[in-house]
Amino acid sequence: MKSLDQTATTKSNHDLSRRALLTGGLAAGFTLAFHLPLRAAVNEPVQPADTTDGKFAPNAFIRIDEAGKVTLVMPQVEMGQGVYTAIPMILAEELDADIARVALLHAPPNDKLYGNPTFGLQVTGNSNSIRAFWKPLRSAGASARAMLVQAAAKQWEVDAAGCTASKSEVTHTESGRKLSYGALAIAASSEAPPKDVPLKDPKDFIYIGQPLKRLDTPDKVNGKAVYGIDAILPDMKFATVAACPVFGGKVGKVDDGAAKKIPGVRKIVVLDDMVAVIGDHMWAAKKGLDALKIDWDEGPNAKISSKDIWQHLRAASENDGAVAKSVGDIAKGLSTGDKFEAAYELPFLAHAAMEPLNATVHVRPDACEIWTGTQIVSRVQSEAAKAAGMPVEKVIVNNHLLGGGFGRKLEPDMVVAAVRVAKQVDYPVKVVWTREEDTQHDVYRPVYRNNISAVLVDGKVAAWKHKVTGSAILARWLPPAFQKGIDIDAVDAAIDAPYDIPNFHVEYVRAEPPAVPTGFWRGVGPNNNVFAVECAMDDLARKAGKDPIEFRRAMLGSKPRALAVLNLAAEKANWGEKLPLRVGRGVSLQPSFETFIATIVEAEVDDKGEVALRRVTSVVDTGIAVNPDTVKAQLEGGLIFGLTAALWGEITIDKGRVQQSNFHDYRMLRINQTPKIEVHVVKSGEPPGGIGETGVNGGPPALRNAIYAATGVALRRMPIDRSLIAAGKKA
Repeated sequence: MKSLDQTATTKSNHDLSRRALLTGGLAAGFTLAFHLPLRAAVNEPVQPADTTDGKFAPNAFIRIDEAGKVTLVMPQVEMGQGVYTAIPMILAEELDADIARVALLHAPPNDKLYGNPTFGLQVTGNSNSIRAFWKPLRSAGASARAMLVQAAAKQWEVDAAGCTASKSEVTHTESGRKLSYGALAIAASSEAPPKDVPLKDPKDFIYIGQPLKRLDTPDKVNGKAVYGIDAILPDMKFATVAACPVFGGKVGKVDDGAAKKIPGVRKIVVLDDMVAVIGDHMWAAKKGLDALKIDWDEGPNAKISSKDIWQHLRAASENDGAVAKSVGDIAKGLSTGDKFEAAYELPFLAHAAMEPLNATVHVRPDACEIWTGTQIVSRVQSEAAKAAGMPVEKVIVNNHLLGGGFGRKLEPDMVVAAVRVAKQVDYPVKVVWTREEDTQHDVYRPVYRNNISAVLVDGKVAAWKHKVTGSAILARWLPPAFQKGIDIDAVDAAIDAPYDIPNFHVEYVRAEPPAVPTGFWRGVGPNNNVFAVECAMDDLARKAGKDPIEFRRAMLGSKPRALAVLNLAAEKANWGEKLPLRVGRGVSLQPSFETFIATIVEAEVDDKGEVALRRVTSVVDTGIAVNPDTVKAQLEGGLIFGLTAALWGEITIDKGRVQQSNFHDYRMLRINQTPKIEVHVVKSGEPPGGIGETGVNGGPPALRNAIYAATGVALRRMPIDRSLIAAGKKA
């Protein structure tokens, strides 16, 4: 835990000056405002975002002071994916700034200024931080650079065309005179922002494409990095909570006699749907909560089980769905040839981020201030305002590093709960969820069922019908994105499968699981659809009597990037080389998040159905790789994340309750079980694609197909069923 400069965090995000708004004219007004400098000491005072005196502030994202320090007001949050390095690289590239002198400020809640262009919301997710801000930040940097160059040219009384910029300096080429950005900051503020400044040719990139070391690593190693759970305030107390173990249940009676006797317990807070214990420290709060005797009103969901949920989903999958895409004549195409039908299923999954859910809240008569780590800071602010009963402008949100997000922190519920608890006292309260409470009250990756019908003609797929059945997360989370019965996330990577198929049809059936809340899980819609498509492709390859890679190659004529990564993956993984008995290689190919990736898993299966991962090879074409080292790291982490789920991941329900509670029964892949992972990044001139989630999607189908190759068992649901593998049965 670290002390946090309260003044700095308070001022950081609740005022944005009129001047900053007026000067923020580029690309819908970009700004950079953050409350902790990336490499500053934790308690170093931070200038509030509205202070522009003595600074060059050409747009909403950039501030340059007279000392030459460049500040980026960061629209995205860091949760391990590397944006605190990659986004400064993009800005420094076009600004021609010295990246060693670039600091970050968290952007305050403001959808208008900091909204992700893809969603119109201030959100980090869907593997699109780089995709969304690639052009806007380059334009912002290039425009600011042009203003600095023009200011220098005027001072020297020369033509700006004869000046160049590099590493935060402007140089007059002919005379060799130089001026730093700091020396030009005031003069550049008087320059009019130019329009349509040419962006650099990729061949001239200095930073982009280089494997720069991550800028956030040193502070994470030396303990200076501040996560949401690290916030410490004067007079702060700690709390932990319990909600009804049954979905939708309420608090009945509470006997708090024993809890009040525990040293350090300050207050018992009983709300309609949860109970909190506030103590001098976390241990007192936890012991106090354990001592409570709570009678829960379990409500109408107390009899729901996984069996009920799967019956509901499978019945729904028999219905006709809304058509998401249809090419050719699917009815005619399915009526001739060698027909194939199968269903593929994925279970509920929890997020299990290493940093438990937490939020620190101080509710005062005139304001509510929050310290947390969230993927959607503006929504946290608005929902917290409702919970506090205050206007939104009275709610201050200090956003921090996230110790894992994976989609869980796209929800504001934990902050709302903390605000409700903090309203009961007049001092700051840090609310921390236990691992058990976190696991059993998550917003889960939905259960999915994929019905696939296909026809083979001359060894190729001539007709393909894919019906996706599952929850419509966007209908709740972003209603405008749910139109005509189609959840665009639910069919992502289904409607744009990479193969050339003349008769191609995708439908979507919305089926909400009874009682269980569902949300985004790392990999989102493609997580389900890549699994179904790539498992079916292996099943079809074997039905056609073809090698799985040769089978795919024959249908990639219009997707050269997909074909290229598949070919390179086969080469690097030694595809076709003889393997020992009960060892197999499996392949997966996907075009997820505008990135093409081929993954080959090599696995060994013993007589009891246990699976050992031997080797994973992944080849990725993600367009221009801003930082290839980050690309590799994200694929490695994503592959481990997805393979963990394939091996063990499943949340099950009994009597309305989640049965798993901690890492002993919701397992993670251990270091000694992790295979050698090789990632090869294809050099590309295409615009950057998404990378944070692609590895998650590629691992499970490749593993399933490796098991198929090793044993002849074609599993059709995850996680893997060891008993079926041992028995040699298809499921």
